[in-house]
Amino acid sequence: MLDDGTLNLPPRKHLWELLRCTCVAGSFRGLCWSRASASIWSFNAVTLLGIVTNEALPQTQTPDSLMLYGFWYRTAPSSELRQKQLRRTVLLETPLVLGRDSQGKPFAMHDACPHRGMPLSYGLFDGQRLECSYHGWKFDAHTGQCQLIPSLTADQKLKVERIYAGSYPCQEHDDYIWVFIPEPKPAAAGFSKPVEPPFPPPRVPKFSEKYKIAHLTADLPCSVDHGIIGLMDPAHGPFVHQAWWWRSRHSIHEKQKNFEPISNGFRMSAHTPSSNSAPYKLLRLYADADSITTTIDFVLPNLRYETIRAGKYWFSSLTTVTPITRDHCRIDVVACWNLFRWMPFGAGLLKFVFAKFVEQDRQTMERQSEGLKHNPHLMLIDDADRPAKWYFGLKAAHLEAKRTGTEMTHPMAGPVTLKWRS
Repeated sequence: MLDDGTLNLPPRKHLWELLRCTCVAGSFRGLCWSRASASIWSFNAVTLLGIVTNEALPQTQTPDSLMLYGFWYRTAPSSELRQKQLRRTVLLETPLVLGRDSQGKPFAMHDACPHRGMPLSYGLFDGQRLECSYHGWKFDAHTGQCQLIPSLTADQKLKVERIYAGSYPCQEHDDYIWVFIPEPKPAAAGFSKPVEPPFPPPRVPKFSEKYKIAHLTADLPCSVDHGIIGLMDPAHGPFVHQAWWWRSRHSIHEKQKNFEPISNGFRMSAHTPSSNSAPYKLLRLYADADSITTTIDFVLPNLRYETIRAGKYWFSSLTTVTPITRDHCRIDVVACWNLFRWMPFGAGLLKFVFAKFVEQDRQTMERQSEGLKHNPHLMLIDDADRPAKWYFGLKAAHLEAKRTGTEMTHPMAGPVTLKWRS
């Protein structure tokens, strides 16, 4: 940590993960080594992990250091999952096979037969059971329970019902398929009955019965950490998202926003949108509202909620950055609104705007990945990068609470005001 508050992040070459924390007068300083994200993140947040001591020893790398288990993740748009067809995908480096049963209900199974590891996505699906293409073993699509092993003879007493291929809780809403990824079991443990999620999947907030909905998706060639801190970065807008109908780099000016802690995350408190944004000016005229307010929440593991209210009109979105592998993630945006519902091409126009932004972010992440592969020194500064520090603090606190079985300590002690230029 330099005197000006800059955080220097050393080269990405360490093979161990270490959470080393010291709590001093409500201040936290910690180091997180991550082989998977190939970097050292150093942050200074408030009241984070006082329960972790300087005696903490290096631990071998685990998937947890990059990816958070025990959460719901968007898996695929609903339109990509057709009835009785199988679709292969990967979440958190976990191979999955998705499908719909004969009633149209989605399911998600581990894409490997427990017999000899053949991907089940190569098999046959009759609307209820999935048959492995190697030896014909059949499994219930929703529970993963084995129901038939054709090679068994009548006098062989193997209890096939005790064999599970691995099934994951799966739900569909807001035009997306969501899958709950539980804590991974030891490699040799095998699968059993599917777990029951402790909470439902997230939803896009809605404030009226009638609304429009649209979504888009894009792959990002970076780790989920870089994808998320890029998503919450407030200072890149004038340089990455330039457009005549949005803003130019010459409109940059000082901003001040209030933030507050919320459960498993933080909130940019309700505020008036930026004065250098043309769409917000148009919205004010359309809504004929005295005021327009925007609220933005970030919640672990990867959720960014944005809500805009203007009188009786509203717009809301839920953006997620989902880890696919250690160096590959995907951004998904679902938006709902009751604005301009009379416009015949309103949804298409809004999707065009969002697609433009997402493509600009994707190109930026692609170019950034070229630099990251050379292990450069990285840094996080105040105040513009403070949300990124909170993210790493939340992630470290979540992992430590899970490790110790204690309540999570939030990295924010209370409301904070940040200032930056954008």
